[in-house]
Amino acid sequence: MTDVLFLYSTREGQTYRICECMAEEVKGHGRTAVSLSLDDPQAAQALLQSRCVVMGASIHYGHLPANLYAFIEAHRSELESRPNAFFCVNLTARKPGKNTPEGSAYMRRFLKMTAWRPQKLAVFPGALLYTRYTWYDRLVIRFIMWITGGPTDPARDVEFTDWDEIRRFARSLF
Repeated sequence: MTDVLFLYSTREGQTYRICECMAEEVKGHGRTAVSLSLDDPQAAQALLQSRCVVMGASIHYGHLPANLYAFIEAHRSELESRPNAFFCVNLTARKPGKNTPEGSAYMRRFLKMTAWRPQKLAVFPGALLYTRYTWYDRLVIRFIMWITGGPTDPARDVEFTDWDEIRRFARSLF
């Protein structure tokens, strides 16, 4: 039996990195932890073999991924039968007040779109990875950053994730 299962949906890999950071923190305190993609065929079975589950997903163009909602709908009773948490990763969370569940429009929308009520919620700022984006994504995201006062240099990646906050959240799980 795994103490904490981290299930994630990621596009550029930041949500995966956040889950791995939390898993390492959990392991550092003598517990077992596993990180799996929601697309992994073993995810549903791993859920059944976990004591606690933490789900994380990133926002892209204003939306959480469809596979997140599908997994929740298919496994809601299993999620609710153990301690659980959900976090979302987005660039808006780089701004004060937008990095809390109460201040995040994305978290409010998530809670409207699902019947699952996670016991713990968190919102983390992600990373702006211009060098990894397609030309189209780079163009659109630069425009969004220009409008919102964020970094616009397409040759520079910017990490907004507060890794100490990630580790604090992981410790709050036990």
